[in-house]
Amino acid sequence: MIIAPGLLALAMLAAPASARAEEAKKEKPLTKNQQLYDADKDGKLNDEEKAAAKEAAKAKAKHTREENLAKYDANHDGKLDADEKARKQADEEAAKAAAKAEREAKKVAKEDANR
Repeated sequence: MIIAPGLLALAMLAAPASARAEEAKKEKPLTKNQQLYDADKDGKLNDEEKAAAKEAAKAKAKHTREENLAKYDANHDGKLDADEKARKQADEEAAKAAAKAEREAKKVAKEDANR
């Protein structure tokens, strides 16, 4: 079998790149959220720890959906229509703006205290 020189060169370049990508993936530290599920504190999530994290994420998503329906589902049809979604989005944007204003006020207060 004869392999074209271009394909051979491409294969030789691609192999080390994929190996480097796998190494970088393995060495990447856990996020703060992932650290919550690293029961043996080895800096890696084994299959059991991954399953626990996945179950927790599912439970959180279900809880959030239920809260959103309880708060915004005005017609009680079990889903958010466009108006209900708009109200939810407006509330989220207002909360985000309030949090930003609070952070900025704390920053100004801290700067004033340092003067």
